Amino acid sequence: MERPAIKEATGCVLGAHNASLSVAEGEIVVLMGLSGSGKSTLLRAVNGLNDVTRGDVRVRMGSRMVSVPDADRACLRALRLGHVSMVFQQFGLLPWRSVAENIGLGLELAGATPASRRARVDAQLAAVGLDGWADRPVAELSGGMQQRVGLARAFATEAPILLMDEPFSALDPLIRSRLQDELLDLQRESRRTILFVSHDLDEAFKLGNRIALMDGGRIVQTGTAREILARPANDYVADFVSHLNPLDVLTASDLAEAGKADGSPLPADMPLKQVLSALADNTACPVAGGGVITRDAVLRRLAAA
Repeated sequence: MERPAIKEATGCVLGAHNASLSVAEGEIVVLMGLSGSGKSTLLRAVNGLNDVTRGDVRVRMGSRMVSVPDADRACLRALRLGHVSMVFQQFGLLPWRSVAENIGLGLELAGATPASRRARVDAQLAAVGLDGWADRPVAELSGGMQQRVGLARAFATEAPILLMDEPFSALDPLIRSRLQDELLDLQRESRRTILFVSHDLDEAFKLGNRIALMDGGRIVQTGTAREILARPANDYVADFVSHLNPLDVLTASDLAEAGKADGSPLPADMPLKQVLSALADNTACPVAGGGVITRDAVLRRLAAA
């Protein structure tokens, strides 16, 4: 049943249903979809901000797996303070506090001593490029800098899981791209497990190890950017990714066809942008692992985009 029929029959709005998803340790999974598709609803179920009426949400806390819907208040508090940190779209900062005090808020609530807080806050200030701003009121910072404070606050808790609800959507394109790069840099160093909500396709393909596309409260396809672009599960997914530049995502193996060609094989994972250079002097090139990639195959794929 679709949402309108469910609402007419029950008086309830379907938030998320049939949305099964596993996120591996150290992985970034991006929840994508149109407005109202259920992305934030699903995200907020992970730390218990949205109640789960059916099914289960399981989060690893140290050596044990916790069922969030069955967790008592003490367990939820421990989960939110030490294991799952959240970055909100509107930053959620306290404007009357300094930058350092905002970054250390989660540590303060968890009972960390001022000395231990300061060491971790200083480390995060350096990580997000806000050295020298520690004692400035956060209200004096630009939007991009405030978002850096929000990121630093989430990372300062050293929580292994980060929930990020469209954290960059309110920023201008230049700052947004810069913060995406900074998030990837931080992720390479800390290897957090991140569930990231976005409505921006380019952002999702840039950040996500995998992407879960949602429609009407349901996950309709989960996979890597290459898998989704090369093999969309249905017309909704195909239309969703139709405006993405395949040169930024696809590789030689994605367009390889049966056949043979002379020359040294191209690496199977060579980006399509580099394949174009190889095809400048050849109508076809062999691909490592089997098959060939031809100019005609590339042109057909670009025409389809």
